[in-house]
Amino acid sequence: MIDYDPHHWRSHFFDLKGSMVREIAYRVGLCALIATAVSTADHYHWSVGLPDKAHTLLAPALGLLLVFRTNSANDRYVEGRRLWGGIVNTSRNLRRKATQLLAPEVAAHIVEWTVAFAWATRHHLNDKKELPEGLALPAESAATVLAANHPPTAAAFQISKILVEQRTAGKLTDIQHQMLDADVQALIDHLGGCERIKSTPLPFAYAVHLRRALILYCLTLPFALVDTFHDWTVVVSVLVSYVLIGIEEIGTEIEEPFGDRHNDLPLDRICTNLSAQLRDPSNTP
Repeated sequence: MIDYDPHHWRSHFFDLKGSMVREIAYRVGLCALIATAVSTADHYHWSVGLPDKAHTLLAPALGLLLVFRTNSANDRYVEGRRLWGGIVNTSRNLRRKATQLLAPEVAAHIVEWTVAFAWATRHHLNDKKELPEGLALPAESAATVLAANHPPTAAAFQISKILVEQRTAGKLTDIQHQMLDADVQALIDHLGGCERIKSTPLPFAYAVHLRRALILYCLTLPFALVDTFHDWTVVVSVLVSYVLIGIEEIGTEIEEPFGDRHNDLPLDRICTNLSAQLRDPSNTP
């Protein structure tokens, strides 16, 4: 994620990183080439213009398609952040309850596995199997988690295993065990929500139809504009293509927000901050 000041408007006009300019340059460039050819032909009095009625009629439909595309992508982005907020809050609650109800060394063990769960989830959403360095966990248990088909679930299982052992030893009552286990279940639920977003992209038919309509509209737009704008056809066509193609690309960029792109969620930062908060002894009265 790119940090920026939303009130500092002027500097954003020249920003390239994260602005989708590089991603859409070749498509806008293709539109510019066609517009240049059409404008040149018109300059030499070759009649290449077409009636603009078709583009006028198609513009509202194309606008609705783009609005739905970006709204759907933004909903996924916001939902992804909401789910990770749930992971953070549930981890804090689990740490709070474990610290109050269990021996310090057991609570610290649960904290480490909670940190492992967050990082395992972060990497799992990028199709990786990794845990951060510096975890105060038995090497054998950490290796078992990494070797599992689904490391986040394996990390959550380790927390549940500790809770069962404490209940069996009489260190937790059934109600206390249920309270703590409810947080583990919530972590799994939030993980499942993230996986739902990742594994359910925008329906293929919708994406293909939108892109076909968009590229056909932009490539043929110069023919509809040339009789009105003449030598300015290139400028107008490039501006319209940049706006429309850019909107579609933004939707593509943010619809799966768990990667490492400029506009994705700052999951490394979230996990790092969560790890520091859970381990901070000053948070324990």
